[in-house]
Amino acid sequence: MRYIVVGAGAVGGSIGGRLHESGRDVVLVARGAHGRALRADGLRFTTHEGTRTLRVPVAEGPEEVGLRPDDVLVMAVKTQHTAEALARWAGRPVEGGGTAGESLPLVCAQNGVENERLALRLFRRVYGVCVVLPASFLRPGAVTAACGPCTGVLVLGRYPSGADDTVHRIAADLEDSVFRAPVVPDVMRFKYAKLLGNLNQTVEALCGPVAAGTPAGELAARVRAEGAAVLEAAGIGHVTAAELAALREGAVEARPVPDGERALGSAWQSLARDAGSIEAAYLNGEFVLLGRMHGVPVPANETLLRLAEAAASGGLAPGGTAATDVLALLSV
Repeated sequence: MRYIVVGAGAVGGSIGGRLHESGRDVVLVARGAHGRALRADGLRFTTHEGTRTLRVPVAEGPEEVGLRPDDVLVMAVKTQHTAEALARWAGRPVEGGGTAGESLPLVCAQNGVENERLALRLFRRVYGVCVVLPASFLRPGAVTAACGPCTGVLVLGRYPSGADDTVHRIAADLEDSVFRAPVVPDVMRFKYAKLLGNLNQTVEALCGPVAAGTPAGELAARVRAEGAAVLEAAGIGHVTAAELAALREGAVEARPVPDGERALGSAWQSLARDAGSIEAAYLNGEFVLLGRMHGVPVPANETLLRLAEAAASGGLAPGGTAATDVLALLSV
């Protein structure tokens, strides 16, 4: 199997880098300054074992990749870029006949719960991944994954449910590449639980680190409580936070790294890179949508979504909003 990783940022770069190191055939797909840096200098990959340069094949897009029947497409772009990426890849011809959408498995190694729905419109075989992979991508060509002994936990399953031989083969390759990769028949239950946890990301992107007993911690608790109420009203089941934590236990623990840049979550990183967009519409925005559908008020999520999108479009640095000011807005 060859892994074509579409979006070689923090998650995609870590997955692609580890698969490459374990001897798997990998292509990283990246555009702009990051793509140019990967082509010119390789992937500068930092883990607790050290920093090394990985010379992984790089493509700017599907036009540069001749697709084969044994390819696996790994979608690792932010959700706001998923529809464009899917449209570019789905109709590409595969050696021997057919198109990528007709014959290749597509794995959504992404946050949120919208990517799989978008993918299933264009791809016959879609697989979800609940990604627990603390990593950072702050400058072109460099990715840091600072956990061990495993780089991350990747819970896999077919979408909308089930498992098959393909997902077990992918999981085996990941397990051989310094990941814990359990296969489950109900992957979306894990992804909805992760989505609740991801609500912290918007708070820390705007207000800085989240800690209990602080205004940021109070704000994070409010958005999460709204999210839990929405899922209950919508009848959407999910695993518990304790079950997610158990997957990490003894496998994904913070380790010191000799090099690389420390960072908070991916939303914080989007502001730090001045990426011009943020994933909040598919994190907080998912609960805003469900709240409106099921009559559950979600003022904290609505406010954070509005502030996050303004920060991203305005090029604001992360952590520049006082949590007390946001709480004051909610009390009006």
